[in-house]
Amino acid sequence: MNAIDQFRRSFAIAKKDMLIFYLKGPVVIMGLLFPFFLFLAFLIGRNLGGETLFAGLVGMTVFFTSTAVGPTIVPWECRGRTFERLITAPVSLTTVLLGDFQASFYFGLGVSLAVSVPTMLYLGIHPGFALFLGSTLLALACFSAMAILMSSYPPTDVPADVMMLSSLVKFSLLFISGIFVPLDKLPAYGRAISLVSPLTYYVDAVKHSLGEGYLPVWIDLMMLAIFAVAFFLSGSWVHNRVLERRFT
Repeated sequence: MNAIDQFRRSFAIAKKDMLIFYLKGPVVIMGLLFPFFLFLAFLIGRNLGGETLFAGLVGMTVFFTSTAVGPTIVPWECRGRTFERLITAPVSLTTVLLGDFQASFYFGLGVSLAVSVPTMLYLGIHPGFALFLGSTLLALACFSAMAILMSSYPPTDVPADVMMLSSLVKFSLLFISGIFVPLDKLPAYGRAISLVSPLTYYVDAVKHSLGEGYLPVWIDLMMLAIFAVAFFLSGSWVHNRVLERRFT
């Protein structure tokens, strides 16, 4: 199967995921409601500039929306026995995961555009278009690949088990990523810890598009790309390792 056929089949899987999973309760809560209320908690009672608000809002929106769909797909399909039918069809497991990746990516892209464009107009923010768009697409790919890794273990058909673990990971990364406390105000050990989070690099790249930023912008973009590849390859490897355990 060549790359074009693989993409077509993965896109067909993505369309199926979009129709079935976008309106699921956990996706709506974690992908839409939660970042909204989290941003309100970030905003209220703080005298923040428009650039800081914009970077925080976009960072949380991209992060939570693109990681909301992926972790729920495999457990639900295992419970409904549709995952077993998928992998016995003439598609590889990698093709199935690419479809799940695209579903996460498109959900994150749609919601992020719906949030960021009106916010720019309201706040009068004018980020550098090429850098903002490029870093956002890289971040969406990175976090969608992270969702594939999150869905790989534990090999369960209970969505709540996967959501609990993925929420623990996402909250841990969120609070070390320079959104609530800028990188230049963190102590040295705090900055060192923040470098393990891919969200750190996206928020910093958005700040660069606004004329700010702490790390060199090429490092931000390079690390997002490296994380994206590493997450997807790791997720595919774990999915392959635990595949038989999903059906026992």
